[in-house]
Amino acid sequence: VQLQASGGGLVQPGGSLRLSCEASGSGFRLNYMGWYRQAPGKQRELVAVITSGGRTTYADSVKGRFTISKDNSKNTVHLQMNDLKPGDTAVYYCDAVVFNQMQEPVALGGQGTLVTVSS
Repeated sequence: VQLQASGGGLVQPGGSLRLSCEASGSGFRLNYMGWYRQAPGKQRELVAVITSGGRTTYADSVKGRFTISKDNSKNTVHLQMNDLKPGDTAVYYCDAVVFNQMQEPVALGGQGTLVTVSS
């Protein structure tokens, strides 16, 4: 199973971007998927997570601005980011935990996608 992230880029403050992460492969069942980010010189931090049941968790810094959603049919999670601020500039990583055919949890990590918020 692999994760493929997309959607980063350069945006002005106040603008929007949508990140997507698709889990591809066979013989797995999604447990949860989420986005983390790491800004230069800072530790990696949680941005938002969504479970297979649709329960969401957000970092306080993005509540009300970011929305995480999922498309079960495509094993894809989206992160809609609105009202972006320069402080949101970071490399965003998609991570997931899936259950394999043995019903064992497997942690997956995707490549990062750069989000730059600058005028």
